[in-house]
Amino acid sequence: MYGDSDWIHSLAFSPDGQTIASGSDDKTIKFWNIETGEQIHSFFGHSDYIKSLSFNPNNNIIASGSCDTTIKLWDMQTGKEINTLEGHQQCVRAIAFSPNGQTLASGSQDNNIILWDWQNNRQIRTFKGHSNAVTSLAFSPDGLTIVSGSDDKTIKLWNVQTGLPIITLFGHESYVESVAFSPDSKNVVSGGYDKTVKVWQMPWQ
Repeated sequence: MYGDSDWIHSLAFSPDGQTIASGSDDKTIKFWNIETGEQIHSFFGHSDYIKSLSFNPNNNIIASGSCDTTIKLWDMQTGKEINTLEGHQQCVRAIAFSPNGQTLASGSQDNNIILWDWQNNRQIRTFKGHSNAVTSLAFSPDGLTIVSGSDDKTIKLWNVQTGLPIITLFGHESYVESVAFSPDSKNVVSGGYDKTVKVWQMPWQ
């Protein structure tokens, strides 16, 4: 699949598995047919690099996070911009829809995580605790916990309802760039610039 004119930082599958979205330093979101490899759409609207993408699990909405400090919501079928979320002070590095699709979490180089009611353009709460950029986010399958990875070399678990940290995990020797929950919520996996992948057993096990 060729078409982006600069580095690609984010990829996401549509919920039906038929389409791939790519976010690039060329400031565009491109959509590709998984069967043919053909480009279907290009969305334009961000004024800086696109660092993160997330599909809503329930509909044709995709969110994009950019170094222009905004998150944009798009209707994938029409290509129309639905909403722009503004609240971060620096580049938005990570975004994730909750499993029920009702909320969206974003992580930024301003060190903060914001939980959004994206349909009403409202900040629900801000999660503060990292001392460097938040680079990756994931919700637990039940939607009650967020895991975040950061350039401060730590992984944090957060209570979604209160915004308070549950635990901080130390072990990486450099930036943490990727985090994910296991399907049963028993483990978190993290990857970093220290060239290691670490598996962490959750404290409630």
